[in-house]
Amino acid sequence: MNLLESAPFNIGHKKLYDGVPGNLVAFACKVSFQNGFDGFVSFTAKTKLIEHYEKTLGAYHFGNHLMIIHTQVAQQLVDKYFKT
Repeated sequence: MNLLESAPFNIGHKKLYDGVPGNLVAFACKVSFQNGFDGFVSFTAKTKLIEHYEKTLGAYHFGNHLMIIHTQVAQQLVDKYFKT
């Protein structure tokens, strides 16, 4: 993924929608599965969001700002946001 951002009206305690970043990452994981990449997704995180992505998305902090979603976590995200 190149860039993951929330709209200004959807940040903080008064955000309008809940779960938007998780849904976007789950969609990227779903596309990864569909294209034969086993759900793997990587992205660059801002320093202050690294721990947040580890906790909320199950992302693995590979080093520097690189975050990775591996197959098992990707499947959990797809299952959570895309009910079949």
